[in-house]
Amino acid sequence: MIFGRWVQAFEDYMLVEKNTSPLTIQYYLTDIKQFEQFLMAESIDAINRITHVEIRLYLTRLYREKLAKKSVSRKLSGLRSFFNYLEKEDVIEKNPFLYVSMPKLDKKIPQFFYDEEMQQLFAAEDGMTPISQRNRAILELLYATGIRVTELVGIKIEDVDFTAGLLLVFGKGRKQRYVPFGSFAEMELKKYINDSRPKLQNKSEGKNNTLFLNHHGKPITDRGIRYILNRMLEKAALTSKIHPHKLRHSFATHLLNQGADMRSVQELLGHESLSSTQVYTHVTKDYLKKIYDNAHPRA
Repeated sequence: MIFGRWVQAFEDYMLVEKNTSPLTIQYYLTDIKQFEQFLMAESIDAINRITHVEIRLYLTRLYREKLAKKSVSRKLSGLRSFFNYLEKEDVIEKNPFLYVSMPKLDKKIPQFFYDEEMQQLFAAEDGMTPISQRNRAILELLYATGIRVTELVGIKIEDVDFTAGLLLVFGKGRKQRYVPFGSFAEMELKKYINDSRPKLQNKSEGKNNTLFLNHHGKPITDRGIRYILNRMLEKAALTSKIHPHKLRHSFATHLLNQGADMRSVQELLGHESLSSTQVYTHVTKDYLKKIYDNAHPRA
């Protein structure tokens, strides 16, 4: 093998020193393995023989396989991080990925729900069972805070501060931030914690302090959240597609449309750079029309 023990060393470094999420590390390891297989097929058998020429050949192969620019960019980012580590450890003199440009990604406007669609979603889950109450609490909290699903599944009961109306969230790299939540989310959370969660907890032999539990009384997973949201969409009879990030997009879009400043939204979302938040500066047609009607003397 070309990379040998350095793959395990890089995994330990990312987990312990960089606090990278296990899912991201798994992506990186897969990308490293695929790149290594390509190099071996090209008769490259040593790390110090890898140059920008081989990397560009690899890029050509990825594009030939019709990989999306976003996927190619992610692979390059992971490999660049790995080779940065190799340079840091003096395994190589210079990172060859520094001589290769990242693909220019197409800018896409984030999809979001309109206010009316959100109301349909909230009204769709109207049952009184523990599962229905849990689902309403999940939906309310996702929309009220704009947190990622990976952040939601990691929330503990003690992370919810009802007195201050704040939620302690552990974001990327285990960075902490406090996010406020409103009265609707508070009401549904209290119902779930006081009534529904104990009933779900009783279905499991072990006790845990994870906020959201599945029907077996165990911590809910990312996949479980996606399933719940898709079922809600079916009940609401909405034709648009749903994915967990769409609620995050809706949260940011609605805040900005109502006059929130960019820096505040950046902090709430847990974005490191303002450029990540600026993608939400788009406005809906309805909002533009409203501004026009209110501001133009001849409207």
